[in-house]
Amino acid sequence: MGSLGTAAMTRMDDRLPWYRALSAEDRSWVGLVAQAGIAAFVEWFQHADEGRPTPSIEIFGTAPRELKRSVSLQQTVDLVRVVVEVVEAEVQDLAAPGGEELLRQAMLRYTRDVAFAAAHVYAREAEVRGAWDARLEALIVDALVRGEVDEGLHSWAAALGWTSSPVVVLAGYAPDADPQTVIDGMRDKGRRLGQDLLAGVQGDRLIVIVGGADSIKDAARHVVPRFGPGPIVIGPEVPDLHAAASSARAATAGLRAATGWPDAPRPVLAEDLLAERAIDGDDDARAELIENVYRPLQGTPLLDTLATYLEQGTSLEATARLLFVHPNTVRYRLKKITELTGYLPTEGRSAFTLQVGLILGRLSRTSVT
Repeated sequence: MGSLGTAAMTRMDDRLPWYRALSAEDRSWVGLVAQAGIAAFVEWFQHADEGRPTPSIEIFGTAPRELKRSVSLQQTVDLVRVVVEVVEAEVQDLAAPGGEELLRQAMLRYTRDVAFAAAHVYAREAEVRGAWDARLEALIVDALVRGEVDEGLHSWAAALGWTSSPVVVLAGYAPDADPQTVIDGMRDKGRRLGQDLLAGVQGDRLIVIVGGADSIKDAARHVVPRFGPGPIVIGPEVPDLHAAASSARAATAGLRAATGWPDAPRPVLAEDLLAERAIDGDDDARAELIENVYRPLQGTPLLDTLATYLEQGTSLEATARLLFVHPNTVRYRLKKITELTGYLPTEGRSAFTLQVGLILGRLSRTSVT
């Protein structure tokens, strides 16, 4: 047994570059596992006629759990193959006269069971790892939705191998199918597209975080079909996972307010729901409307022109009469309003958003006073 163990270690060193790259401690543990496997084979073969089962699983008990992180399943198969080659080369010396074929058959059966045992060990480890990853993923999603971003978030994400940017958060309703199966399907599709994905179900909501997509449209393409019925809201694109809390906040606020716009597209951008979000009490949406609609017009004739135009049912002639200006002047001012705010007063949704922005701006001045 000693000579076989030494021969196996020597051949591993010659044939397996990854084995040579292991630390001295890991190489020592691999050697102990190989020697334990050979010793167990000899002990089993001596009593093979008694129907004793092969002790294939027990031999891995000699190694610490950390070794499974250093040696993959494929590498374990390589180790088994090397040990088999060493034993086969010594069959003539090991077997009793006329017993060579019996020894080979016994060795094949034993190594087959060892290979299955290795697969069992790694499968069990993968299940444990998968359960741990699922808990980490749920913690990350929950932290981003709550806005509780700290250094722990980076550690959790690093443990899951997250390195992607930019990041987009989508919020919708969970499907009737098993949520974990749906999430796994999204993750596999994203991986094939070169994107990272984290997801979690919170009550009836499904929150999906996509990283590494070229655009918001690209991020949503393979994710949207996995949601259940109902609106899907896409938060703004942010540079990294640390900033994803703002995208998650906008997406979830948009999901709450989406019922205010029954004809909204699916999916809909959170920024297209600013008016509904503001009415629903979203402070971020209110601040954004005040900043982007009211402030650029404040102190200019454009503010009065917009207010009058909206109050007169978007009538160009009525607005011109009340302001004592030519209709072309009103047209020019409406064009300037579009340039400054990004909203077109003559379009229904934009006019509604502008109206809400004006009201919020007036209310903010009253509260300051």
